[in-house]
Amino acid sequence: MASAELDVKYTAHLARLALTPDEEKKLGAQLGNILGYIEKLRELDVSNVEPTAHAVPMVNVTRADEIRPSLPHEDALRNAPRQAGGLFIVPKVVE
Repeated sequence: MASAELDVKYTAHLARLALTPDEEKKLGAQLGNILGYIEKLRELDVSNVEPTAHAVPMVNVTRADEIRPSLPHEDALRNAPRQAGGLFIVPKVVE
């Protein structure tokens, strides 16, 4: 039994997948191609490459915080199904 075939069966077991022998063969070939490509990547010298979390720089595109008037308390409670003492009354969800 080839190691790629073992990896397919093991991976399918971990993923709780029932594969037919044809599917195992097809996925085994694909896994072999992937592992071969990874071996090619291991040959590269990356000693001078800085580790990154993303391939392209990520920039946060949120707006700047600024103080603005908020919704009046009475308006916020206007459509509340139940309220008491200026608060929303909600059903208990934790027992």
